[in-house]
Amino acid sequence: MASGCSLSTLFPLQSVLDGALDDSATQESMEALVYEYLKDIDEREELKMPDFETGLEWLNTEGPLSFNRELAGKVVLLDFFTYCCINCMHILPDLHHLEQKHSVQDGLVIVGVHSAKFPNEKVLDNVRNAVLRYDIRHPVVNDGEACLWHQLEVSCWPTQVLVGPRGNLLFSLVGEGHRDRLAVFADVSLRYYREKKLLRLHPVGVKLYRDSLPPSILSFPGKVCMDHGSDRLAIADTGHHRILVVSSTCQLLHIIGGHESGRRDGSLSEASFNSPQGVAMKGDVVYVADTENHLIRKIDLSEGRVSTLAGLGVQGTDKAGGAMGDQQPISSPWDVALGSAGGVEDNVLWVAMAGTHQIWALFLADGKLPKGSESKTGTCVRWAGSGSEENRNNAYPHKAGFAQPSGLAVAPEEPWNCLFVADSESSTVRTLALKDGAVKLLVGGERDPTEILHFVSCHSLNQNLFAFGDVDGKGVDAKLQHPLGVAWSPQQNLLYVADSYNHKIKVVDPKTKQCSTLAGTGESGDTVGPDFITSRFNEPGGICVGAGGKHLYIADTNNHQVKVLNLHSKIVSLFLISSDCTDSTPAKAKGPTKTPKIPRGAVRVDMPPVSVSAGQTLVMSLALSLPEGAKLTDEAPSCWALSAEGDEWLLDAQAVTGAITDLSKPLHVTAKLPEVPKKVHAGLTLSVWLYFCTAAGATCTMRAAAFYQPLQLSDIPATGEVTVTLTHFL
Repeated sequence: MASGCSLSTLFPLQSVLDGALDDSATQESMEALVYEYLKDIDEREELKMPDFETGLEWLNTEGPLSFNRELAGKVVLLDFFTYCCINCMHILPDLHHLEQKHSVQDGLVIVGVHSAKFPNEKVLDNVRNAVLRYDIRHPVVNDGEACLWHQLEVSCWPTQVLVGPRGNLLFSLVGEGHRDRLAVFADVSLRYYREKKLLRLHPVGVKLYRDSLPPSILSFPGKVCMDHGSDRLAIADTGHHRILVVSSTCQLLHIIGGHESGRRDGSLSEASFNSPQGVAMKGDVVYVADTENHLIRKIDLSEGRVSTLAGLGVQGTDKAGGAMGDQQPISSPWDVALGSAGGVEDNVLWVAMAGTHQIWALFLADGKLPKGSESKTGTCVRWAGSGSEENRNNAYPHKAGFAQPSGLAVAPEEPWNCLFVADSESSTVRTLALKDGAVKLLVGGERDPTEILHFVSCHSLNQNLFAFGDVDGKGVDAKLQHPLGVAWSPQQNLLYVADSYNHKIKVVDPKTKQCSTLAGTGESGDTVGPDFITSRFNEPGGICVGAGGKHLYIADTNNHQVKVLNLHSKIVSLFLISSDCTDSTPAKAKGPTKTPKIPRGAVRVDMPPVSVSAGQTLVMSLALSLPEGAKLTDEAPSCWALSAEGDEWLLDAQAVTGAITDLSKPLHVTAKLPEVPKKVHAGLTLSVWLYFCTAAGATCTMRAAAFYQPLQLSDIPATGEVTVTLTHFL
């Protein structure tokens, strides 16, 4: 192949075509122009492109792909993306549309080329999680060092490059919003090469990673919030396209939406969402940023109804707003927060509009923005942000610039009186003054950023979006990496930050602008226990403060969990949601359900075998004793889980969990055995996690134990209960 082939060679040729297409009036004339263009450039040697580097990591395939082998005879669409980028996310529906229209057998193959912005995005496991989270079903190559990006001289995320069946460059599209033109390019290219008999019908060997994963109760939870009046939590179960409402004792109260994506209002059982992120809750009302539906939704638990407050259900490009919510197009809302405007309590819902890099206001009652005019109930309007993706602070809110704002926290108290914003792509936390709308830096980023972007729909290599890292410090000296969540504690006058790509929880004193690590090692993982610093998270995306400011609840996104940080005892624990729902029956997940991992150092107790018959109920009675004078920590979610690893059929592939709140009497866990056993020998494991403090409260700790109960199963049916008694001193 010719060396030095790049998009700079293609651009002058395609620019002539692009100009002609802009002037074209009909679909037929556009297709004719593209066809003639292909005839002109088809066999140009200078457009032969390089192959993928050897040794790269591939996802959703049976092995590496090459233009010389698997991709030969195919029209290949390369999607250069980085998984943090909102513009790249906006491209995915366009690619899915093409995948539905043209199969691999038709001759079209889409390949995602992941070219990372952040160091965290170079790690294969993190790319794999993004592929699962965004439900990407085409091959993806992890080009961590951006070799192909540099060879082709790509300069912007996202960029699509269409390649012909001989490995020849055909077209390039930069940024988002090109669905129609991309479809024309693909349609005509397939027709042209089919007529030339250059297309091959062979399969490419796609193997979706998602098909081998057992689901869990939560799937990539994005955000979490608490209603302090009722101590209930609302969790955006993003990967399951639903909202869960859970008590502080882990009892599942309501399930709204899921498991498939959709867009439907109505009863709690009928409603559907598409990758919801932000949640804000007060009383029986939950407000939802329904991100991939580009909607703001309202869940009224007392009425049992879901309704739409803003958005049209399709991505909007309006950067000013001002229309009534049901007439106002919006773009990828990522978080929501209740607040006040014009002195009226909770009359506005602040929205982090990640898709247009702005902060918007949805008026729930009449009011007005600082220095603004009166807005009627239902109005949805931009408050701050120019719409350009940049890190720019300004006393005038419309002249300030954000870069994919993704987390909001309201601090109405003096002297703060502001909205804290996790501005993910600039790796900063900013403040937006409720009094006058002035935007200022709190921590992260760089000093005096001045550059702006040339593409508002394209995430380009702008240096003021690359001042990231993992450094504790003051103001601009502190460094974050793609923070997604913020939570304000009025009791402590502290701001907590989900520093997502650093896998940490950080704390900021807004008075001194000092930012320091609260929890997490900085390496991705899944570790809980009696030590904040040795605990591990995996891209935590959401955070909220519990009642009284004693706990933090963390949406640990890539671990598919919610974790609890006890700010007094410094214990990190799992928030194990009960699988039983009080108001409806949860939709069962397909396949086995994950159970929490027992931490290293946990006690394992092997019980003697017990004989049981098909259809009987096994009762495991567990008596636990703490050290003298010790007691369970207040509000800490000590819990248990019953599992059957390797013998999932015993529990119908479901993990059973529950909370432990009282050790004065034995814990009774029951399991109804199947009517037809699959094996003679099997076993159940009862795992417990206890969080307790000494009598004086001087030290607090966590202990875990796993009790394995072997079973000898008879296929002769029987009724009644078989009880086994377990005792243990921790």
